[in-house]
Amino acid sequence: MPLYKEQGVVLRATKLAEADKIVSILTQGSGKVRAVAKGVRRTQSKFGARLEPFTHVSLLLYQGRSLDTITQAEIVSPFRAIREDFTRFSAGEAMLEAVDRVSEEHEKNVQLFLLLLNGLRALDAGPPDPAAVAGSFILKLLSLSGFQLSLSECASCGSQAIVAFSSSQGGAVCGDCAERDAVPVGREVLAWLDSLAKAELAMAGEGGAPDLLRREGWQLLSGYAEYHFERRMRSLPLLSRTAPPAPAALPLP
Repeated sequence: MPLYKEQGVVLRATKLAEADKIVSILTQGSGKVRAVAKGVRRTQSKFGARLEPFTHVSLLLYQGRSLDTITQAEIVSPFRAIREDFTRFSAGEAMLEAVDRVSEEHEKNVQLFLLLLNGLRALDAGPPDPAAVAGSFILKLLSLSGFQLSLSECASCGSQAIVAFSSSQGGAVCGDCAERDAVPVGREVLAWLDSLAKAELAMAGEGGAPDLLRREGWQLLSGYAEYHFERRMRSLPLLSRTAPPAPAALPLP
């Protein structure tokens, strides 16, 4: 079995037998890799907490027929702050789940790897609105995967007279083009999503948004992502409930 080196981000881990785990890792050079970490659940394991989700690791692996085997793992960046804060953890979970849905095993995708790494770095730095960072990340991920939303003009004809949103049609649509699955949408919601799509990850959501607008935006984004990923996204609905507190009112003069 050939031995190879990689670096990657741990997406998830599942128990195997009494002491092992199957770990899914998005690597820089080999795409998504599923590998066995033997004995990792024992207290004296040489891996310790190095193969927990969110961790950026450097690996040495043996290539197998269906599953590879991890023989060495060293932490590059633990992203510990994400795991220690609920809002950042929830946002990070949405990122990992979305990447796990779109990535293919052993299919190299450097852009996806760098996007995930930048997203985790933005969360680890303590942004004011972690959910908005996750939203910006998912919009960028959709675009990278060929499913970019149309948010400022009709996805079908290019008209500016937008009145609805359709996941199957590619986003915003006008009254003439709207099909049965289209739902009414306000321009403020689309503008908020558009701002997330265009923002740098570390600055996403800096302007803030009313709770009602955020909830509607997350509902549209969740439905669109699930439609095009063809999977139920368990972590996305939670993000609409993790808005940062509203700023305190200024005292009256």
